[in-house]
Parts: sequence; structure tokens; C-alpha cells
Amino acid sequence: MLATAVVTVSTVLPASAGAVSTNKPAPDPAAQHSVRGGVSDQNFYFVMPDRFNNGSKANDEGGLGSDPMVSGYDPTRKGFFNGGDLKGLQDRLDYIQGLGTNAVWLTPSFKNKAVQGGGQLENSSAGYHGYWVTDFTQIDPHMGTNAELKALIDAAHARGMKVYFDIITNHTADVIQYQEASSAPYISKETEPYRTATGEAFDDQDYAGTQDFPALDAATSFPYTPVTPAAEQDVKVPAWLNDPTLYHNRGNTTFAGEDALYGDFSGLDDLFTENPRVVNGMMDIYKTWIRDFGIDGFRIDTMKRVNDEFWQQFGPQVLSYAKEQGKDEFFMFGEVFDTSKSVTSKFTTKNRMQAVLDFGFQGAARSFASQSSKATGLADFFSGDDWYTDADSNVYQLPTFLGNHDIGRIGTFIAQDNAGAPDTELVERDELAHELMYFSRGNPVVYYGDEQGFTGAGGDQDSRQSLFASQVQEYLDDDLLGTGSTHATDNFDTGHPLYRKISELAALTAKHPTLRDGAQQNRYAADGAGIYAFSRIDAKDQREYIVALNNSETAQTAAIPTYEAKQPFGLVYGEAATQVKTDAQANLTVTVPPLSAVVYEAKGKLAKSKAAPAVALTKPVMASGDADRLKVTADVDGNSFYEVTFQARTGAGEWQAIGTDDNAPYQVFHEVSAIESGTSVEYRAVVLDNQGQTSTSEPRSGVVGEPAQPTTVSVAGSLNTELGCTEDWQPSCEQALMSYEPAHRLWQLNVPNLPAGTYEFKAALNGTLDENYGAGGQPNGTNVQIEHAGGAVTFLYDHATNMISALTAGQQPAAVSVAGSLNAELGCAGDWMPDCSQAQLTLDPSDGIWKLVIPDLAAGSYEFKAAINGSWSENYGLGGAANGSNIALNHAGGTATFRYDPASHLMTVR
Repeated sequence: MLATAVVTVSTVLPASAGAVSTNKPAPDPAAQHSVRGGVSDQNFYFVMPDRFNNGSKANDEGGLGSDPMVSGYDPTRKGFFNGGDLKGLQDRLDYIQGLGTNAVWLTPSFKNKAVQGGGQLENSSAGYHGYWVTDFTQIDPHMGTNAELKALIDAAHARGMKVYFDIITNHTADVIQYQEASSAPYISKETEPYRTATGEAFDDQDYAGTQDFPALDAATSFPYTPVTPAAEQDVKVPAWLNDPTLYHNRGNTTFAGEDALYGDFSGLDDLFTENPRVVNGMMDIYKTWIRDFGIDGFRIDTMKRVNDEFWQQFGPQVLSYAKEQGKDEFFMFGEVFDTSKSVTSKFTTKNRMQAVLDFGFQGAARSFASQSSKATGLADFFSGDDWYTDADSNVYQLPTFLGNHDIGRIGTFIAQDNAGAPDTELVERDELAHELMYFSRGNPVVYYGDEQGFTGAGGDQDSRQSLFASQVQEYLDDDLLGTGSTHATDNFDTGHPLYRKISELAALTAKHPTLRDGAQQNRYAADGAGIYAFSRIDAKDQREYIVALNNSETAQTAAIPTYEAKQPFGLVYGEAATQVKTDAQANLTVTVPPLSAVVYEAKGKLAKSKAAPAVALTKPVMASGDADRLKVTADVDGNSFYEVTFQARTGAGEWQAIGTDDNAPYQVFHEVSAIESGTSVEYRAVVLDNQGQTSTSEPRSGVVGEPAQPTTVSVAGSLNTELGCTEDWQPSCEQALMSYEPAHRLWQLNVPNLPAGTYEFKAALNGTLDENYGAGGQPNGTNVQIEHAGGAVTFLYDHATNMISALTAGQQPAAVSVAGSLNAELGCAGDWMPDCSQAQLTLDPSDGIWKLVIPDLAAGSYEFKAAINGSWSENYGLGGAANGSNIALNHAGGTATFRYDPASHLMTVR
């Protein structure tokens, strides 16, 4: 991949289709606007009630007495109840609303098992966080009462604020024990299948998603025998939760493979969510909270740990019920702890949920604002947003966040990433991160305390400080950003610079709603620290906004592409020229101060489109990041605001809309897991221009399932003699043969030192030129050309698209690591550690490839990526994609050699 100084992104995409007729036919009724399903205008405040404000000391011990090992209350310990409650939250609604908050999200507030652990204060902790539920019908007594919750919700609604509940469907508190072992390693279904009450082995997946399920016997149906202590046999509410056959009972998860769905999370009782009794029971629980308390939506814990069929029933049915109760904007989003969009997006597409928390955004935002990484990293990240586009949802409704109660605070990351920097710089970087979050697509989430500059030593308990005066020594040692205060006093300072900044951002986006739900288009990205710019535009208002953020410590200037030439723009945010104008090429030149953002609004609306642009589909192919989706891309002529609706059909069936994209490149990833492999699916695209005119592509077909790979692929061309062949254009030459990388589904040939020159080549299949592909993947097409300066070059061929390309690397990185779920096996302190010394590859100067040989990697299923320069700022996954999907490895045990090619960014293992 050739290195460049900057990347500029425009909506000008050439299409092969011809010009559109000027007769202005009636618009195609298939054309649609990009949906804004759920909500896209929420400003969330995510709060842990126990750590916010103590409104009543009477409930501190939850009515359980003064012994902290019984009550769970010890305000000196970070892992115990500290005293906050729902009344304290209601008392501070003015403070929360002052941030511009219109939605409060509470960590789970149901009654919890007060204490779990090893039996001593030092090795136990309490259910202050809410994730160890025993009674799903009652508010935890430490937090207050059901009546106090209703009062809080009513008070919030009176202010025009919504209240969201954090809910759990995956597990309950740790009540069930196993007769065979106190610490139970996971036992797979292959080793010990489930058995019916009569002893017949069965696969629960045969029943998932149905209303049928075999009768089970706790004594004989499971690999472990579940045993409930006498004192806790009836502790769970509703009563059906006390039935031990409604749990998986397979031992503790390692968060990999099968056990990620079936294993107990640190001993918590993992519900048998394939069983319809569990599905229906969970729906009944949460429908009650909607009906009786007027909850406005749910954040769903550990969504990734529950089977797909559960969500395919839960999401649509709960949403439908909420709407029957008058909750037309009821909104649910899940925790899918993953940064691969091909993984996280399946919960909103295949699994029919509304949204997931955008963990990928958190990493990209930290990388940009805190670590001053390449601005192209943000462009790459947002370019993958189309994974979420389907007929009823897209990326615009995802909640975005900078830190949370599990991974840590944005203030922590900034302080760690910029050790020794003055407080003023740390605050500027914090503000930059919030500017990115508020101005880009999605629903911004502020984690309570971030507005007061809270930091901490890390995630989990170290990121759960109280806003009221703390007695926890670990918290008292924290350095807060932007203030001289400590945790020894209350921290509800509405004059704190971060509180004021967040309030300002919320007010600005309320005044300019296009910055909240307008279409987002990549515009410009520096190949290094510097400016990242994007536009926002509303389909109705048709007025373009330009957002430019600078993560460099010096002022930067850039010419940013826009839709209109000679268009005046006015400054609406930031410190920059108040009036600017695009040039004849529609570029807007702006200067952005260091570590800050500017926003400009066009004075006029878009010029009226005379006719809808031509559109043509490229060849639909199976997506490289998901074997269950076809990638469908449309090339669109012109340079204005367009919306492209994609349709699909099989056989002579009716056309069905599968998604509408409102920014280039126009594409969808069509979910085809229910269609038989080998089936041909026909697609078409309909463009809607800014005047309501339409243009429709010619249909084009794709085939479900991966194409059969050829026996061999070779680079046949005028460079063959340089490779060591006896003559040029020799497709059977051994030195020209490419190797197949099954994980990436790509053919690759690395040439360590190709002499300088101009070369032509094609992809030749099966040792002859009888089947060959040239430029654009065309059979018998024109030769592909490369002007090579000399040195290493990598050739790639994709049989799905028939495209062959030649890639050259830019400057070698300083370090490359294999970061993934195998790191602990290598001797690292944990998994997914890009800076672990044992995971570092070494550059082989003979061929320019980075390599790591692991002599004896334990057998197992692993996932990994290539991490550059010891952090996640720059990483490459499946297919060499920046911020791409994890690469899977099913290893039988023994030697494993990891190879990273800096030209293609492919990480392979042999």
C-alpha cells in the first residue's frame, strides 16, 4: 500500500453506467431515505447509583445489619457498597440535566446477592454494581424501593428526560454449586452432551428459537450436578429461576469458542437461554418493568454471551410490547464487548436488535485524541460503518462512549498515554475526545464523573469512584483532571472545565440537530497526527456542515472537499476564521488550532440536482469478514448528496429492501445465512438525489457461499524472468505461483526484491492463460500495470472478485505484535496485549516480512490481529483491513509461525 501525505475522501465515484435520460421519469417507489430507527438524538449519562449521591443513609446497609460480610456495605472499600441510592440520584437531576443530558442510564438496580467471594473481606466483594441479581422484580434495598424508582422516573419524565435500565438475561447471582467440584472447568457438549430426563442425548441447538424443549432432570441431564444450598433454594424471584434445569451447568467459561455461550461467567449461574421457558420468562420480567414503571429503554449486559435465537425473539417482541404501552421511541442497545464490526453488527442485522454499544469507537477515539495517532485511522474506522446498514437500522443509533465501568475512564487513558504532560494538555485532549463523540454519528454517552475529570488506576473497581466524598483510600490517591479537588470532597462542580465543555457541546448539537443525526461523510484525513474532517448533512435541510478535528500539538491547515463550489461557510464552533468559502474545486481551506475542533455551516443549501446520477453495481461477493454476508457495492456518478437503496431477490421473488446508505462508498452487507449455499441472489440499487429524482441500476447477481478456489494462481506477466522464470508470460512458472491464505481467502505472492521498472501482469489460473483475469477483475481483461521503484512487492488475488493487485510497503513500522486471545499462552500477563514482549515479531531483512515462531503453541481456538507499534492505534485484521475483524486460528498444537506483510497488512500463520 503506497504511503501518502494525506488521504482525501470525496463522493465522486465513477460508474460504468451511461447518462440518465433528461425526460425525468416518475421516481422509482423503491427509493428510500436512510432510516433513523430507534433514536439518534440521545445524550446519555451513564451512572452507577451506589457511586453517585447518597440521598438517604437509612438504606446504606440494605436492612441487613452492620456486618459488611452480610450487608455488603463498607464505604472504605472500593468493592463494597459505598452508600449512593436512587433518592440521591433524583436529588441531583438538576446537575445531570445541566450537562445537556436527556437520557439517564442506570447500572442494574435489581436486588442482588449482597456479597460473593472467598469468605473474607480481602477476597470478597459486594453487588453494589448490580450484576449479581437474585430478585428481578425488586429494587435492591441498598438503592431504595420500587416506589422510589417510580418517583425518579416520574421526576425525570417531568423534565423531558428518559430513564434507561441496565438489564441482564445471561446469568443470575452465583447460587448454584456443583456437586463434583468447587472450581469447575468447562466441559464441552462433545465430551458430555445434554441428556433428556429419560437419558437420551440431544443437542439444544435443535430447539433454540422454538417453543419446544425436552424435559430435563437435574441429577442426570448435565455434565455437572447442580446443587443449591438450602438457605438459597428459594432466593431467586420470579420462582422459575430457582429451577436448576434452567441453567447450562457446564462449568466456568474461558470466553472462547463454545464455552463463551454456555459457561459460567466467574461462577455466575449461566441461564439456559436456548430453553423457551427462559426466553419467555425473561420477556415477561422486562415487559413488567415497562408496563408498571414507564422505563424508556434497556441497555443489555453480556449480549455476546447469549445465543442468537434468544435475541431474535426477545428484541422484536419486547419492542412491540413497549410500543403497545405507548413507548414509541423505546430503545434497546446491548453490550457486545468486541471491536470487529463484522461481529458486533450481526446483533443489529441477523439478531434483529436495535443497537449495540460501539466499543470500536471507544478505541478509535482514544487512539486519535489521546495518542495522536494517524488521522487516517478514524477515516478507516468510519469507513466500516456500512456493516450495520440493513432495512430497519444503521450505525447512526449506536451509543458511543469514551470509557466505562469495565475498561476504565477516558481521563485514565489520557493520563497514561501522556505521562508527564501538563494538566492543560490533558484537559484539551479530554475535550477533543468529547468533541469527536458529540459531533460524529451515534448517541454520545458520558460516564458519570468524567465531567469532573475523574481518572483512576484502571478499569473495573478502579474506575468506579463516587461523586460524593469518598473514604476509599485508592480513590483518594487519584489525580483529577482540570481541578485541584480530590475525592475527599463532593465533586458536583458545574464550573469544572469538562462539565462546561460537555454542556456546550450538548447545547450546540441541540441547536444544530444535523450534527446529531445528519448523514456523515468522510472528507479528509492526514496520514499522521493532524486533521480528520467529515461532513454532516440532513436529507431534508440539505445544508452541509464541516467538522474538522486536529490531534496534533501544532495548528494544521487542510483543503477539505465539500459538495459545493464557491459556497460560503460560517463558523459555529471553535477558534478559527469566522467566514470561509470553498474554491472552484469545492475545497474548503480551514486552519484548526492544536488539540481542538472547528465546525462550519454552509450559508446556502445544496444546488438542486438536475437529474439523478447514474448508478451501477459491482460484482456482489461474500464479505471477507463474515461468511454469512454478501457485500453489495454501488458506483454512483456525480458529486452531491445521494441516498442509495439496495434491494435483493431470489428466483422470481419480489424485490426486498435490504438497506439504504447515505454516504460513499455506497454499500451494504446482506445477511444470507438463511439462504442455501450456491443460491444466486439478484441485486439492484436505486439512487435518490436531493430533489427526489431516482435512477436505478441494472440488476447484478451474487452467489451465496465461497467460490471454489482454483488449483493454482500465478502472476503471469512481463516480470516473470525477474522472478526467475525462463521467460515472461509463463503461467506455469513455479516462482510466479501464489500461495493461498485460507483465513483471509486470498492468494498472495511476496517478491522480496523486484528490480525497478514498468511491468504488466494478469492472474493466470491452473497453470495456463486459458482462464485469466486482468484490470478490474475482468476475464481476458487488459493487463494490470505497475511502475515499480525497486524493492519488495506483494501481489494479491481475490477469487471472489477476480481482482489482482500489486502492493508496495511504505516505511516499516517500529514494532509489530500478534495481539489476541493467545497472548497468555505466550507468557504475557493477559490476552489482547499489543505491547507484550513475547508477542513481538521480528523483521526479516531478506524479504521485508515480520515473523514470530512459537515452538509449542497449545492446541485451541484463538483469535488475533496485527498490532502496530505496541498499541491498538494502528491494527489490521482479516483481509489486511485496518481495524478489521479478528483472524481465527484453530490450532492442533505445536509450532506456529506468524508472518506480517507490511505491504498487504496480512497477518498469516503457518
